[in-house]
Amino acid sequence: MKVTEGPLPGLLIIEPRVFNDNRGYFFEVFQQKRYAEFGIPAFVQDNVSRSARNVLRGLHYQLPHAQGKLVFVTRGSVWDVAVDIRTNSPTFGQWFGIHLNDENHTQFYIPPGFAHGFCVLSDEADFHYKCTDYYQPGSEHGIAWNDERLNIPWPVSNPVLSPKDEIYPALHEIAHEKLFT
Repeated sequence: MKVTEGPLPGLLIIEPRVFNDNRGYFFEVFQQKRYAEFGIPAFVQDNVSRSARNVLRGLHYQLPHAQGKLVFVTRGSVWDVAVDIRTNSPTFGQWFGIHLNDENHTQFYIPPGFAHGFCVLSDEADFHYKCTDYYQPGSEHGIAWNDERLNIPWPVSNPVLSPKDEIYPALHEIAHEKLFT
């Protein structure tokens, strides 16, 4: 397994060791002891979403009950984005995007303090989330996917959005007490 620090503090890019042969492939998705060596905490909940091409989910975060997320794609391809929303961070308001798909098997760890979203590039994508805290509907927040100040170059101009994702505010419109410190 190869672990690389992302360009924003706390983000980790994980490339698992994949064993290929004539039957297909095998790789270890997660092992607590090995991932803990890189500072990744224990997970309490796993989620899977299936989405069609051009679906954009995000940019989401929970506060309180912040979630760290280990994300990866088991089928299809997505462009995944994390935005630093830690108000005391020197990289506050900066984002990082990475392609995740079922061929590279790359995993992306996003710690608490980041908003997260992804856009589906393939006909369908199955997206797996391992989370460090439980989903709490009352803690759910979001940032506008098309926030002009963030200027994220999403690979779709007219995404398929949920009703909630259509109305989230821009980052600069969110009170600092509704962000991470």
